Amino acid sequence: MKLTDITAFLEQIAPLRFQENYDNSGLLLGDPGMDISGALICLDATEEVINEAKDLNCNLVIAHHPILFSGIKRFKHDNYVDRALITAIKNDIAIYAIHTNLDNVLRHGVNEKIAQRLQLSNVEVLSPHASAHLETSYQIGAGAIGTLENSMTGKEFLAYVKDRMNLNVLRHTRILHDQIKRVSVCGGSGSFLLPAAINASADVFVTADFKYHQFFDANDRLMIVDIGHYESEYFTIELLYELISKKFPKFAAHYTKVITNPVFYY
Repeated sequence: MKLTDITAFLEQIAPLRFQENYDNSGLLLGDPGMDISGALICLDATEEVINEAKDLNCNLVIAHHPILFSGIKRFKHDNYVDRALITAIKNDIAIYAIHTNLDNVLRHGVNEKIAQRLQLSNVEVLSPHASAHLETSYQIGAGAIGTLENSMTGKEFLAYVKDRMNLNVLRHTRILHDQIKRVSVCGGSGSFLLPAAINASADVFVTADFKYHQFFDANDRLMIVDIGHYESEYFTIELLYELISKKFPKFAAHYTKVITNPVFYY
């Protein structure tokens, strides 16, 4: 199979035009015409992940986060980006990133996957993209919102989130509602969507990367549940694996076994 066969499929799911201006999704390293023996799917294309791909005879790494965000003037092997890229080049391993373009599509996107983990129904885009009305084939925008089948108390919902998202710990604002029913979500850094979640009458907003003072911005309108950046996007690996395996059933796709989360809890 050619690399371009896989990238074309991924870009059908999440077109590159949907990525944010600051982003760097797409093929970061590799020849589009190269033959691909297998793909390793991860959140971060670190050196350890590249070596894992080599051991699995995979010459493609598909990552959610781009390892390259800005220009590189020299390779010095003194930081994780340089080391990952040098290792990939030495071993002829291609790197592809599918980041905010996958965040910004609802169907088969990061936020739909979170909604599925939380078993939400009637799922919609939380904050539609300005050009959403021009798209006929895609629902595009940031975040998602849906409803639980059965209402829960605040404490029940927090326990439910920990179970469904495989968490050991989470952070949250005070519990406001006796019954949680309407749930908004955003994978990764979602604090910018807090006003949209409030305006959508969500009872709770599940996301990551809230700073201390930003928790005050909930203003007792909803409960913020911060589950961690890595934790909020972890099931993106499963999402991409399922999509690729269904499209190319005879292709060797693998989950990474490397935990690339740089945050540890004690």
